[in-house]
Amino acid sequence: MSEPEIITLGCRLNAYESEVMRGHAREAGLDDAVIINTCAVTSEAVRQAAQTIRRLRRDKPHARIIVTGCAAQTEAQRFADMPEVDHVVGNAEKMHAETFAGLSVASSARVQVNDIMAVREQALHMIDGFGSRTRAYVQIQNGCDHRCTFCIIPFGRGPSRSVPAGDVVTQVRRLVENGYAEIVLTGVDITSYGRDLPGVATLGKLVRQVLKHVPELSRLRLSSIDQVEADDDLMIALGEEERLMPHMHLSMQAGDDMTLKRMKRRHSRRDAVAFCERARTLRPDIVFGADLIAGFPTETDEMFENSLQIVDECGLTYLHVFPFSPRQGTPAARMPQVRGTVIKKRAAALRAKGEAVLASYLSQQQGRVVDVLIESDGKGRTPQFAEVEMRGEGADAAGRIVRTRILEAGSARLLGEVCA
Repeated sequence: MSEPEIITLGCRLNAYESEVMRGHAREAGLDDAVIINTCAVTSEAVRQAAQTIRRLRRDKPHARIIVTGCAAQTEAQRFADMPEVDHVVGNAEKMHAETFAGLSVASSARVQVNDIMAVREQALHMIDGFGSRTRAYVQIQNGCDHRCTFCIIPFGRGPSRSVPAGDVVTQVRRLVENGYAEIVLTGVDITSYGRDLPGVATLGKLVRQVLKHVPELSRLRLSSIDQVEADDDLMIALGEEERLMPHMHLSMQAGDDMTLKRMKRRHSRRDAVAFCERARTLRPDIVFGADLIAGFPTETDEMFENSLQIVDECGLTYLHVFPFSPRQGTPAARMPQVRGTVIKKRAAALRAKGEAVLASYLSQQQGRVVDVLIESDGKGRTPQFAEVEMRGEGADAAGRIVRTRILEAGSARLLGEVCA
């Protein structure tokens, strides 16, 4: 039996929302549909979305192509102008069952994109699972009230709005009962969680509630956080709750104070270093990932060198490097730009630094015994999110957490054997 195909581009929040749409499209009988859930974080992401749509039309000439996600929200006309596209659906509209029920009618509107800034509430849409039984994402928040000068995402996601804690706990429990050992709390700006809710709700309080009320949950992770907004309860949980994984991905963006100021970020270089030092004191085995932008407008060689150096000063392990590309409609697009060749060179230097620090970290894991959550194809992840290629009996038991001895360390992953 055929069913709608979902192609997810971009973030973990999109992955969660794709599962919601899968259910809505199935119930609406859109078995011939291909839904592309797009990303708009960079100009390249939007270009790749358009490229994916053209390829899909060539491969599936009779499919109904529905484009949604952040790029569809921020550049609706661009996708409406593509002859390959049948429908363009906004980020708010894509979460409603009635949208997909309407799309099953021949006379449905081709473009359904409304003002995302008018959305004020965030309802949780319960799902039973994802494609695998390994890791599941739970949306706790959507939107962003900040206005970083390089970022278009607030205009694709709307204002910050939080899911009530009780609903989050219910969704986590439901997924755990369905066999998931690891849950990732995700959103656009999850450290802003709770500001729009009654009472005093914070991300840290939510984390502690989830761990308290779902004792069967083995592992809890967080998606990217804004480290300057980490609340005291979150830090307490990091130090006291072993089931909160010792891995944090930081929305750092740069390591130079002037660059951070021009980005309109809310932290300084000193803040970032202090956060990592505090977190490491509370949880000595923690590792950090970080987003870093190469070649932000006005960035000099000296400014870039500060971003390179912060990798070591914060002890970062995983780098997610973005070569800067101007997004139309953002203040950074109007700033003096760095030459493309320089941006490319700096991005390559950051990536090389990232490869070196990851290889160094992995080399220190050889001989250790760790718990690994086995994923598909005989691979798994340690609590610090290091990838492990598994071997031995039980190495293909996807969804199980197994004691594993690390035998070798490569440049990007570990080799482990299930302990007898």
